[in-house]
Amino acid sequence: MSDGGSIPPEAGVRLSESAARRVAELKRQENVPNAFLRLAVSGGGCSGFQYGFSFDDDRRADDLVFARDGVELVVDAVSLELVKGAEIDFVEDMMGASFQVKNPNAASSCGCGNSFSIA
Repeated sequence: MSDGGSIPPEAGVRLSESAARRVAELKRQENVPNAFLRLAVSGGGCSGFQYGFSFDDDRRADDLVFARDGVELVVDAVSLELVKGAEIDFVEDMMGASFQVKNPNAASSCGCGNSFSIA
């Protein structure tokens, strides 16, 4: 699941089956077969921190890799501290479709789910 098994599952980040399927589909649509999904946390948003998702093909020294069904999710070490134990899900409902982060470290989050605060 990570860079050699040094991170226990509860300290990593998981992709749900639907998220892995959606990322694979987006990679095909964007024609970026060698890219991986990067999750980065930055300061900002309406709750203090915000999630950022992007396709990337450049690995950095502090990146940790989590995989599911052939899809790789990469998180830098600083961001991992804020999202460890989280699950990335892809949800489709009457309001639309989106990636959602189920983050056990978040004390609160905004209504849109793109930003969060910690205690």
